[in-house]
Amino acid sequence: MAPPVLLVIAHGSRDPRHAATVHALTGRVRAQRPGLRVETAFLEFNAPSVPRVLERLAAEGAAEVVALPLLLTRAFHAKTDIPSVLREARARLPRLHIRQADVLGPSPLLNATLGRRLREAGVRPGDIPRTGLVLASAGSSDPEAIAVIAEIARELRHTGWCAVRPAFASASLPRTEDAVRALRAEGVERVAVAPYVIAPGRLPDRIAAGAEAAGADVLADVLGPAPELARLLLDRYDEARVPVGASLSA
Repeated sequence: MAPPVLLVIAHGSRDPRHAATVHALTGRVRAQRPGLRVETAFLEFNAPSVPRVLERLAAEGAAEVVALPLLLTRAFHAKTDIPSVLREARARLPRLHIRQADVLGPSPLLNATLGRRLREAGVRPGDIPRTGLVLASAGSSDPEAIAVIAEIARELRHTGWCAVRPAFASASLPRTEDAVRALRAEGVERVAVAPYVIAPGRLPDRIAAGAEAAGADVLADVLGPAPELARLLLDRYDEARVPVGASLSA
């Protein structure tokens, strides 16, 4: 029996870099697990839509789909938008079994991806003890999502950075530039900004502009199609397709 199809659900953006990055990431997922069918869909702005892909899969005779939100925290899209779309699809496509996987974060693999991007931006291991880190996320009005970002910042503080502050591009405070300036005011010698976002777009651009305006020393790239992130997508897929207490070989 064929394994369930992995359907990666991204938010979508008018910025063409967003969809290109999502497709590059799903391509890396395919490369890491040959034989697994991986499809991509978007909630808005980009095609194909989630209903359209699910309808096509059902028409092609697929039996089971694991729908994976390409989201870092459990906020509105994970709690409301995606469940609603999937609920409607289940009603229209009763022969297609659809499971929703968990969101990606928090995860050590995401922290590893952040570390990769910071190293690529020029942060060396010897720089970390004298460097303050701004963990800059897209932002949310959901308290659970904000708490997750704050907890990740606390965890990163224990990995050697002299200080770590969360920041948000929208909906919450502080903004990236304010977090950078606060670290400077505390006497931090060097400041790096790490965008905790998957793909380019309006909010990551806002993070970058804030980092530049406040004079950050280092600006890392978005998480993008990193191998660690692709591995995390497969981990969430496996967790969703295997019942608790079972094994993949069962």
